[in-house]
Amino acid sequence: MTTSAGRDLVCVAADGVELAVRDHGGEGAAVLLLHGAGRTLEDWAQVAPLLAAGHRVWAMDLRGHGRSGDGAVPWTFDVVAGDVTAVLAACGAPDAVVVGHSLGGMVAAYCLERDGRVPAAVNVDGHGMGRPEQYVGLDVAYVRERLVEAREFADEAGGRTFPPEALDAVIGYQAAMAVELGIPAELMEAGVRRSLGEAADGQLFLRPGRKQALELQEAMAGIDLFALYRRVTRPLLIARALRPHPPVPGVPPWFDALMAAYVKGLARDLGELARTRPQVTVAGVDGTHAMLLERPAEVAELVSGFVRGLPRGA
Repeated sequence: MTTSAGRDLVCVAADGVELAVRDHGGEGAAVLLLHGAGRTLEDWAQVAPLLAAGHRVWAMDLRGHGRSGDGAVPWTFDVVAGDVTAVLAACGAPDAVVVGHSLGGMVAAYCLERDGRVPAAVNVDGHGMGRPEQYVGLDVAYVRERLVEAREFADEAGGRTFPPEALDAVIGYQAAMAVELGIPAELMEAGVRRSLGEAADGQLFLRPGRKQALELQEAMAGIDLFALYRRVTRPLLIARALRPHPPVPGVPPWFDALMAAYVKGLARDLGELARTRPQVTVAGVDGTHAMLLERPAEVAELVSGFVRGLPRGA
């Protein structure tokens, strides 16, 4: 396992929120790494040092996550893309390629439209729940109903508190998941500990907190990624997982079938996108959604190859 602790920094967003950044060093084209919802920059611990062999690399905790602040304004893609711009400016790399996983990949794609200095972006398996018409073989009205239920499930889980004595059980659950996926358990534990927040009554929760989690879900439900993809004019790499994620405990019984239909729709629509939009490249990764932890070398090579292949001045 290759990891690098890096050097921790603090950058300040336009509204004064402190943003936690990790400097992984390296030389070459600059890259900023963004994590997924409910995760932290620790997810990039294995990928970042591989990228730093040929690139200048930073990673950040998104607003409301890890050790970054919450802020008073609602969590929106525009606000968080502004945070990315602030971090890049503070790091002296306003023209860095923005690379994100899951939610972070959605933010990275959004940055292409918001910040004209970002030359290219990589979205690593950041697809959200998509649009109802993307669920192959399912009635659109049925999908709309199920998406409402899925959103309610996610809203209920966001920012849920637990007593301090339950922390070992939370870490144990993550360790068991790590074993199932073949992921180093210490990486999962590091992410949990970096995500810990404490409520006023002493209860613990995994960030983002309740308010920010609801705002985040609202933002993801409101973005039309494929409309965004069709508008971008600079290079965008979209990667998708080729293996299904293990079952998620507690989800409704219809959820797996819904996601299987969505995976078919994604494959169809991403294929069409790659054929019709020369600025968009689509690639598959032989892993689940947890590919950063499962397949760090494959992800690093995918990102590095894309960055190396960018036209000069892109």
